[in-house]
Amino acid sequence: MAKDFILQRILIFTNQTFDPNSDSQVIQVLKSKFNIRLPQRRSVNESLSSTVSDHEIIGLILKYRSMVEPTPSC
Repeated sequence: MAKDFILQRILIFTNQTFDPNSDSQVIQVLKSKFNIRLPQRRSVNESLSSTVSDHEIIGLILKYRSMVEPTPSC
């Protein structure tokens, strides 16, 4: 699946624009739109991974995040 297609599906699910790479925005959207509260883990990705079966959007967010190219360091 292409990254743009996954982003489009995420935005259709949520019916709002947000950045799936932003931890705070992901937490807010999951809580307000889907009533999903992530368990506390060392990272948001770990929390998402532990609840991936709760809703299809979580799997899409994880897939999108894995496809994003890391920013090069100087």
